[in-house]
Amino acid sequence: MTAQGIEQLAAYLEGEAEPSIVLDDDYRILAANAAYRRDFGGSQDVTGRRCYEVSHHIDTPCDQAGESCPLRLTAQSGRPQRVLHLHHTPRGEEHVDVETRPLAIGPGKPRAGQARLYVESMRVVRHASSQPAVQGLVGRSPAFQAMLARITRAAPAEATVLLLGQTGTGKELAARAVHEGSPRADGPFVTVDCSGLTETLFESELFGYEKGAFTGATHLKTGLVEAAGGGTLFLDEIGELPPSQQAKLLRLLETGTYRRVGGVEWLPSDFRLVSATHRDLAAMVRADEFRRDLYYRINTFPIHMPALAERREDIPLLAKSLLARIDADNRRHHHLAASTLRELQARDYEGNIRELRNLIERATLLADGQEVLPQHLDDGTSEFSAAKAQPKDGMFRIATPVKLDELESRYLTWALATFAGSRGQVASELGISERTLYRLLRKRC
Repeated sequence: MTAQGIEQLAAYLEGEAEPSIVLDDDYRILAANAAYRRDFGGSQDVTGRRCYEVSHHIDTPCDQAGESCPLRLTAQSGRPQRVLHLHHTPRGEEHVDVETRPLAIGPGKPRAGQARLYVESMRVVRHASSQPAVQGLVGRSPAFQAMLARITRAAPAEATVLLLGQTGTGKELAARAVHEGSPRADGPFVTVDCSGLTETLFESELFGYEKGAFTGATHLKTGLVEAAGGGTLFLDEIGELPPSQQAKLLRLLETGTYRRVGGVEWLPSDFRLVSATHRDLAAMVRADEFRRDLYYRINTFPIHMPALAERREDIPLLAKSLLARIDADNRRHHHLAASTLRELQARDYEGNIRELRNLIERATLLADGQEVLPQHLDDGTSEFSAAKAQPKDGMFRIATPVKLDELESRYLTWALATFAGSRGQVASELGISERTLYRLLRKRC
């Protein structure tokens, strides 16, 4: 392309508010706008370089390294494509929502020998981190990225979101991420724990009550539906609602109106609903334990919250983040020994992130100094026995037979923890290609 053509592309990109670049079919960056140079380029001139060199610091296109490449998907389909990637930025690696679309260069198809061009726009996902963080969602595994990609898709819309996953997987943090990524981010985020609420308490908490509505109602009480006006209402453990409460919630969602307990006036509601449960709602519907009509009302956009078993490679990152949060709360400073991180990664967690947090907090109480060692990981039970994989001399031992897939998963977990560095370095140490490593990691999810 001529210098004049590149100047025209650069001028075109300056009209884009988001960080954007123009690429050719060979992944080469032909032009970048000021927003991209500021947020992704750092002090380097990216023009003429290939996008995967800048974004991933690798010498192979990401579609050849086990990742979805939006450029290649766009080239194949002729339509815009979006993916979530981990990109290198001047601030470190960050989760980035990437959208690629064909660039119209005139009527009809490109002439023979004429390069096809694409515009790629990036949005950094601010409510999640790929590095240790004292707040928000933390992770970088394929399972975490799949979950985060769905949150990123759902957040800007008004669609009702249903978070599904085991206890302790971070559903409230995910609900907050949906809220913070939405146009309602400046509004309130109101949480309702549906478990254990009696019918009377549920109604008065959700809808509020009028003065004199019942004995003890000495003043007007604003309900949580009203408190969530202009923001997000998060119904945690919605699967625990009994049928009578389900009917009242369904009416609210269908009509967009409610009445305070003891009131006669129908009031309008204005909130975005996010629900969560650890229960199998579809099975509950089949067993007539959960209303079918309510299920379809709340299940517009389901998001699976992965258990720790699905994202073992995230455990060291989560452990460091949880330790930072615990120390911040208690004004202390600890660090986890490398052997402790390996031990944490080898364990199983029925309570997921919540259990991991409790284990780390106990360990900080048992540690006399600043370093948390494996012997401080005392859970006070016999739950973790010698039958589970335990670190030993940099490797692990298995006391009882396990399936081959499980053994492969544990070996990968050990390798990722032992060979610190990029996945390319890990692959080199294991004597396999980086693409094979990506395939094995994805198989674990």
